[in-house]
Amino acid sequence: MSSKKVSIGGKPSAKKASDDTAVDAWVGSRGQEASKEPMKRLTIDIPAELHAKLKADCAMRGRKMADEVRELLMEKYGKS
Repeated sequence: MSSKKVSIGGKPSAKKASDDTAVDAWVGSRGQEASKEPMKRLTIDIPAELHAKLKADCAMRGRKMADEVRELLMEKYGKS
C-alpha cells in the first residue's frame, strides 16, 4: 500500500474588526424595527401559486413578505 500525504494549511487569521462591527450594527438595528407592541407569530398555508406571486412582487419592490402580509391584515382589521 502506498501512503498518501495530505498537507494542512496554516492557522486561520482572526476576523477583521470591521466584520464584527458590521454584524453588531445589524443586530442592533433589528430592535429599532420592532414596534413597542408585543408580537405573536402566525403560520398559515397558502397555495403555491399565491406564494410565488407574493414572493415575486415583494422581491421586485424590495419588501419583506411578512411586512406585506402584516400591512394587508392591518388594512382589513386595523388597530383596535
